[in-house]
Amino acid sequence: LELAKRKRERGYEAWALRMLGEIAASREPPDVQVAEAYYRDALARAEALGMLPLAARCRLGLGLLHARGGSSGGASVELAKATAMFGDMGMTFWLERTRAAAGPLA
Repeated sequence: LELAKRKRERGYEAWALRMLGEIAASREPPDVQVAEAYYRDALARAEALGMLPLAARCRLGLGLLHARGGSSGGASVELAKATAMFGDMGMTFWLERTRAAAGPLA
């Protein structure tokens, strides 16, 4: 993350932020606040740069994080957005994964 910031490589910065979100979310127990902050920062950068696949992956991460943290409402919103984005881009692998994650929340 620091290298991307130093070199002003905003796309790599967004990817690094998402990965830090994944790491915080995968802790036992998950560090929900830290993970959400990283995901939201990554999402903002990805959307600003038009990196829609990355933005959709951030939404998926947020949805899974909320589901794991017990916020089914927040999870449903983020997973619905991720599903729509993956569907619009024809990203079938991620679309199927997102639908599977959203299934128990329906």
